[in-house]
Amino acid sequence: MYIKKTLIASSIIALLTLPALSVQAAPSATDASPQQMWPGAQYAANIPTVEQVLGYSTGERITSHSDMLRYFEALAKAAPDRIKLFHYGKSWEGRDLIYVAIAKADTLAQLDQFSDEMQALADPRKTSKAEAQKLIAKLPSSVWLEHSVHGNEISSTDAAMMTAYHLLASQNDPVVDKINANTVVFIDPLQNPDGRMRFINFYYQTVGMQHSDDRLSVEHNEPWPRGRSNHYLFDMNRDWLAITQPETAGRIKTLLKYKPTIVVDLHEMDGDSSYFFVPAADPFNPHMSKTQIANNTLVGKNNAKYFDQFGFDYFTREVFDGFYPGYGDSWPTFYGASAATYEVGSARGEKFRKANGDLLTFADTVQKHFVAAIATAETAADNRQKLLTDFYQYQVDAIKAGENDKERSFILPGSDDLAGSHKLATLMAQHGVEVSQADKPFSACGKDYPAGAYVIDSAQPRGRFVKTIFTQQVDMDKPFLTEQERRRARKLHDEIYDVTAWSLPLMYNVDSYSCDDAVKVASHPVTADAPLPGKVINPDAKVAYLVPWGDMAAGRFLTAALRDGIRVKSADKAFTTGDNHNYPAGSLIVEVKANDSDIAAKVQQIAAQTGAQVTGVDSSWVVKGPSFGSENTVMMSAPNVAMAWDFPTSSLNAGNTRYVIEQEFNWPVTAIRSAQLASADLSHYQVLILPSGDYSQALSEQGAANLKQWVKQGGVLITLDDATRFASTPAAGLIDVQQELAYKVEAKDGKPAPEPKKDEKAADNRADGSLIKSRDELISRIENDKELPDHVSGVLANVEVDQEHWLTAGVKPEVVSLVQGNDIFTPIKLASGKNVAWFADEKHLLASGYLWQQNQQQLAYKPFLIYQPTGKGMVIGYTQDPTARGYMDGLNVMLMNTIFRAAAHATPLR
Repeated sequence: MYIKKTLIASSIIALLTLPALSVQAAPSATDASPQQMWPGAQYAANIPTVEQVLGYSTGERITSHSDMLRYFEALAKAAPDRIKLFHYGKSWEGRDLIYVAIAKADTLAQLDQFSDEMQALADPRKTSKAEAQKLIAKLPSSVWLEHSVHGNEISSTDAAMMTAYHLLASQNDPVVDKINANTVVFIDPLQNPDGRMRFINFYYQTVGMQHSDDRLSVEHNEPWPRGRSNHYLFDMNRDWLAITQPETAGRIKTLLKYKPTIVVDLHEMDGDSSYFFVPAADPFNPHMSKTQIANNTLVGKNNAKYFDQFGFDYFTREVFDGFYPGYGDSWPTFYGASAATYEVGSARGEKFRKANGDLLTFADTVQKHFVAAIATAETAADNRQKLLTDFYQYQVDAIKAGENDKERSFILPGSDDLAGSHKLATLMAQHGVEVSQADKPFSACGKDYPAGAYVIDSAQPRGRFVKTIFTQQVDMDKPFLTEQERRRARKLHDEIYDVTAWSLPLMYNVDSYSCDDAVKVASHPVTADAPLPGKVINPDAKVAYLVPWGDMAAGRFLTAALRDGIRVKSADKAFTTGDNHNYPAGSLIVEVKANDSDIAAKVQQIAAQTGAQVTGVDSSWVVKGPSFGSENTVMMSAPNVAMAWDFPTSSLNAGNTRYVIEQEFNWPVTAIRSAQLASADLSHYQVLILPSGDYSQALSEQGAANLKQWVKQGGVLITLDDATRFASTPAAGLIDVQQELAYKVEAKDGKPAPEPKKDEKAADNRADGSLIKSRDELISRIENDKELPDHVSGVLANVEVDQEHWLTAGVKPEVVSLVQGNDIFTPIKLASGKNVAWFADEKHLLASGYLWQQNQQQLAYKPFLIYQPTGKGMVIGYTQDPTARGYMDGLNVMLMNTIFRAAAHATPLR
């Protein structure tokens, strides 16, 4: 009877829609009442428990997004004077994003005043030291608890519910009383509802008659793309710099409103691990203050006190460094918070058998996050005055540092890329940075700038954020780097956790200049939602409208025009009109007579929407370069774009690329499961993109042959990163380059290492006797004869661009790419194709970050963008990822060319 009911329940869960997820699928792993979460606690009866609202105890079941909402709404209804619920946005799939504020009644009633006073404390230019001390004397401290930014890191959302309940319902608890008296606790219970629901749906659909603790079981092995990422498959913990996703945008806006003094991001890690909390590992970002790092140690010590009491294992400092400024635990440090990551070993379901034989349950992981959250809130309460004083002093020091800096002011002229500069300026405003736009031309530090240039003075409260984002090179500690080189020499893995470069002006490929003084010019403030004004000169043109190619305003003009059915041409080469106006290669030509009678109105509307700069001409006469009717001027088509989806693509690369094309380019993409490409009729599509991934099994020789045939018939195949490695293999034979092994040199004379001698006696597994006379000789003897270059965590590298190929029309002579991994390719031979972009020489290759010397030497002059014509179509290979994290905006024009200009240059039967 029991088995039958359980199996029926499992079947129902597999079939029903989202609200049915509260149905129990199998016996619970642990019965975890609130009293078991915090032994000895006494709770008020008027505050509803999870079980009273949802029908199961905390930690007994993984809570869905809708049930999480129901529970927090129940808490807000039960104690409206002590908890307030706010909506801060919606996910891509339309799910509500919420946070709650919990505090004593009189504090909560004045939450807007609290926000205003924190803003006052955050600006010493308006708030004197004496005024700040008065604010510090009365203001509560504040804690912001971020949960489940990775959707398959499941425990923290349920821990958030337990934390809120405990703070509201506890009676006669001096710790909770202290927290409520001195602190506002903000809880964001679920940062990534789309990813979480992807995980929950998968998990409960795979559970059988009982939950399995075996790591080999299907419920512990998620299918592609897993629940970690959001709808567009972004790792949102890396989206804090680019703010591409609506979930991130809403969260940042809210944090800037309250500026909480402690921010904690609660994660999960491998189930065999215990628990990690601060202090973080080396290296730390040099623009963080020593006080912030010291305050994190205060937090960690108090956490340790409670973990010792509960008997929880933990560790600190060994991993999860404080260098990259684009995480949920690092971004808040640059407005003055002390921020931290917490990681709990994950059950990735309701129970999990650890390698040491111990059983880890979902309730265990919920409890650990809950205890850490309460301990952190207590630290905020105990150190209320210190945290607020340190917060104010951070702003004072930031302004002073900016005033004394040799790079005090940063200027974006905008003349090289108006759209890119505008996007970067408004993005910085979205980050809470003060940005101004000059109302007239001006000079600064001996250089002239036009009206409309953007100016950012680092002598402002957000000055340290400005410095870490705009400074070209942010260095890691020398002792840390020395240790990494030592480890590499010993063939040990390095300890660099993430990318070592993130300069947004470089990644946007826009000109940025600095000045050691404040810029004095009449200007107006730039807001995050400031539009880029489009312009049409001579809107009643008789012959054509011309759009200079080279920025994303022109790119979005093209896609809007094509989607509206407008006929658009594009020049392969630069040209000069009869009135001596110069237009770069790739410039768009919209001929009046080739389009409908309302073309003038459509052009003006699209220019206003996109920010494009358009000039109408009354004559087609060209004095230099191709004429409008030249064969060097192609008719742009509206290509159907397909993309490989599902295993074996990198879900992040697939998601990032689809996002950039759909949301930045405003062009639809059809996702096709990779395995279907092996035999699918692709004749409907003009462009196919293979995101990073090893397709050798999914496509095999049959799939490669299918793609070859499609390309020969006029298709454009674009391979990204690892997909280019697959395309270059002999089995695929899609592009005529080879992945390189590491280049070996002898340490003494610099000559290439000799080929190893073949052992003629190897057949009997014996070798001739030999002598090893030094440690260096030992290392030489044990070296692998054939190995790949060392892995690179992530640097920014300079790329030189062929200015005489139609594929790079409008692209600057030099762009910047993110370089990760260890792929280096041979140049393509002229008999097969063309290297249209390649890495700069060794001396000038590194734009920002830390790169192993051998990689820098070997990467020089190797291809970045490869073009290989095949039949009526072509293969275009990127050797690195041009859409990484959605923030490599400086490569967007190149990517648009490889989609739209390539499709126009392919010659299928029409």
